[in-house]
Amino acid sequence: MQTKLPIGILGATGIVGQRFVQMLEHHPWFEVAWLAASDRSEGKSYAEAARWRMKTAMPERVAGMRVSPATPEGAPKIIFAALDSSIAAELEPRFAEAGCAVVSNSSALRMQSDVPLVIPEVNSGHLKLLECQSWRRKSGGFVVTNPNCSAIGLVMALAPLEQQFGIETVMAVTMQAVSGAGYPGVASLDILGNVIPYIAKEEEKMEEETLKLLGRLNGSGVIPAGFAMSAQCNRVAVEDGHTESVSVKLKKKVQPQEIISAWNEFRSAPQELQLPSAPEQPVRYVESADRPQPRFDADCGGGMTATVGRLRPCAVLDWKFTVLSHNTIRGAAGAAVLNAELLKVQGYFD
Repeated sequence: MQTKLPIGILGATGIVGQRFVQMLEHHPWFEVAWLAASDRSEGKSYAEAARWRMKTAMPERVAGMRVSPATPEGAPKIIFAALDSSIAAELEPRFAEAGCAVVSNSSALRMQSDVPLVIPEVNSGHLKLLECQSWRRKSGGFVVTNPNCSAIGLVMALAPLEQQFGIETVMAVTMQAVSGAGYPGVASLDILGNVIPYIAKEEEKMEEETLKLLGRLNGSGVIPAGFAMSAQCNRVAVEDGHTESVSVKLKKKVQPQEIISAWNEFRSAPQELQLPSAPEQPVRYVESADRPQPRFDADCGGGMTATVGRLRPCAVLDWKFTVLSHNTIRGAAGAAVLNAELLKVQGYFD
């Protein structure tokens, strides 16, 4: 593209907002043109307002930008939203009503019947729900969401199995990184040397969103997938990368190599379209007995690949395995950027 599309970031000073800034610095299609955050940041330069937590330097061009009020007036037509759910429930519809395309990382509207909850490799067809949104009919604006950071890694591992073999039951236990709680997140005296077996509303999100993501589009809504799903979520002292221990019962009897091949050969629309943020291999299987590990595997595919390992028989269900995904890249900002790239090539930004 000769001219990049201007985009705005709502919630630009938070961890996910910063990840958006980092990922978009050299993006071939999009350019950060507008930043908004809470009232206490309004009017400040981004460098003054944001306590930068990324491992790369804050982009100089963005550092000098002024933080705008979180209102649609003066905002570009494409908005990446990284808001707390309570704030998102109010602001995202306001921007959509004003004609903005809101690509959201928030949970506020994910389960609304006319809002697509999308992983481009898994259910890109659910974008057709946009035509059911009253915002789109009235102003041209709309809202698209990406999943919860723990649901997305799980679903990427489940999608090839559901497509090829069918799923009857899923049980998942997560070990979730502290960056998933934002900044400052979990107090060090609570998490160091400890495991916290509770993350508010996380188990409910995993269970509901997994079934919607793997569900079937039916006119103006999605019929949830029909398998039983149970999740248990834990916070652990890891910086980045959500690890999940998963057991599944499949509808077909299969050999382990068939499952591994299903993961390694899984490709979909983002890879076929060669979207800029799409990993060449969205799901990869590692043979090592002690992998995946966050330290070694979270950044695979630029943080956009889900890494699976330890496939073995399960004495209760059929199979068990471990899946790891980067929670602030594939599980948050990267997921939204990939959704926006898919929207762009499908003409939703024209």
